[in-house]
Order: sequence, then C-alpha cells, then structure tokens
Amino acid sequence: MSAGAAGAATVPGRSGGPGRFTAGFRDAAAAEWLKLRSLRSTWWTLAATFVLTVAVGLLYGTTIGNHPEDYRKDVFDPVLMGFAGVSMSQMAIVCFGVMAVSGEYTTGTIRASLTAVPDRTVFWAAKAAVVGAVALAVSLPTAFATFFAAQTSMGSELNAGLGDPGALRATFGLALHLTLLCLVSAGVAAVLRGTVITLGVLVPLFFIVGDLLASLPGVGQVARFLPNIAGSRLMSTVPDSRIGYGPGPGLLVILAWTCVALACGLAALRRRDA
Repeated sequence: MSAGAAGAATVPGRSGGPGRFTAGFRDAAAAEWLKLRSLRSTWWTLAATFVLTVAVGLLYGTTIGNHPEDYRKDVFDPVLMGFAGVSMSQMAIVCFGVMAVSGEYTTGTIRASLTAVPDRTVFWAAKAAVVGAVALAVSLPTAFATFFAAQTSMGSELNAGLGDPGALRATFGLALHLTLLCLVSAGVAAVLRGTVITLGVLVPLFFIVGDLLASLPGVGQVARFLPNIAGSRLMSTVPDSRIGYGPGPGLLVILAWTCVALACGLAALRRRDA
C-alpha cells in the first residue's frame, strides 16, 4: 500500500450535520476502495476464499455421494455438509479482514490516511463499510457456487435443492457468516494493529479454542457462543442438540461479536496516535 493511494482522496475534517458526514464518508469510502484494490493480498485472499469453499464442498459432496449408505437421512444435513469447506476458507476471509486494517499500521501509511481523513469516526466507518461490502460481494457468489457444486456431486439420494426448506436461507447464511467473520477480524486488527499478533489471537480463537473448551467439563457450553460456531448455525437446516440454538439466535450472537469488535476498533483508533 502506498502513501499516495492512502491519500488519493483527501477528505478535510468535517462536522456540523449528517450532510457533511455523508459527503465525508463517501469520499473516504472511495479512498478505502482504491487502497484495497491496489493490494495484491486482497485478490489472493478473496480468491482463496472462493476456491477453498467450492473445492472442499465439491470434495465432501463427492465423498458423500459415493457412500450414501453411511448417512441417516433423518438427521443428515446435506446443506451444512456441502458447506464444510468454510472451515478452511474462513481463514482466508479472516486474513483479508486483518490485512485490510493492519497493513496500514505495518507500512506506516495510516498517518497519511488520517491526514486525508482526520475525522476518525468517518475513517473507520468508511473502512468497515468497504471491507464488509467487498467481503459480501465475494461471499455471495461463493455460497451459491458451493451449494450447487456440493449438492450436484452429492447425488439425488441425499442432496438438497435450493427450494427445499431452509436451503436458500442457509446459502445466504454462509455469505453472511463469512462477511461478519471478516468484520470481526477487522475490528480486532484495529485494536491490536499488527498482522501477526492479530492472527495469533484469531486463529486459536476460531480454530482451536472451541474444541478445547468443548472437551473441558463445566465450560464446554461457552464454546457454543464463539463467532465461528454461531455463524455455522446460519448455514444449517437441521437442528443440532449439541449447540442448542438455531439460525436466529446464531445470527444475534455473531452480530453481537461484530458490533463489539467494530466498536472496540473505533475506540482504539480514536484514543491512540497513529
């Protein structure tokens, strides 16, 4: 990321009403989009999100389709199983969210960005909006491509159609899960500022801590409310008694994580020097 890209759209400090905030936000968002699209890591991480989700979904679907007798139809969730690739691809979308924020601190271009957009609330709102919009723009086609790839390869004996109960909602749920997980990661990156330290916190939280907590007596229920677990409920069409809640509460849980992470990111940005 270059300082020139960071300051491509200069937005003077603005206050005094929603109209000025809107104008400042629009210019800041344009600058954030310019910065994101100029980063090579943006395209690699987003491409990895798509490829991994679809490829692993296709692999799971093919494996299930080759051995349909191993699955009980009354408890089998073909949609969630087809989305199994998200367990790997969410790492890519997490990296995208982290690097979209921490990259400016690593290179020092955050100073140029805050000079161009001195209102830090406007700056953070624009960055979060652009990061979220880009994540959603990639996650939506990823979700539908994965659904069709996995269900087609699964075979007619076990697969689901997009018109089946909960299937369309779960497909949109996958896109929402990846988008919100990306925003949680961006918020944490704004607090911790470094790429390595942020990933050092998020990777165990999303991929290790849940399994560890689940195996400990008395605290296993805590793991149910981690953002990746809550997000997985959005992709399900069959209830899971081990988790104990469905898509609606799952959405509320991951939204709460997202709001807290973004609020903490804004607080850190406002209180500390660049």
